[in-house]
Amino acid sequence: MSTAILIGFGIAGAALAGRIGIQALKKYKALPGGGVAFRKQFYKGGFENRMTRQEAILILQLSERNLTKPNIRKRHREMMLLNHPDRGGSPYLAGKVNEAKEILEKLG
Repeated sequence: MSTAILIGFGIAGAALAGRIGIQALKKYKALPGGGVAFRKQFYKGGFENRMTRQEAILILQLSERNLTKPNIRKRHREMMLLNHPDRGGSPYLAGKVNEAKEILEKLG
């Protein structure tokens, strides 16, 4: 009887560990570039006093060739999901992400 209970707890523990692993993998893949950002060299420098177009492109991790409104909105949404203050992100960074979206949509 006790062997069956221990086997049941073992199976439940393995299922829980698998579920936690799958959730961690999904979060890792949701990172910009599918988690490649951890291996990249980050931009070394602070923010400008007044945001430029190039800085906005860097913040949203876009390139000149894919500056379309749908791409800008998609990257803005992804960045806000990662940096929103309600989810533990920085209000300052969330403001910079919003500012970058406004600048790129305004300039075309």
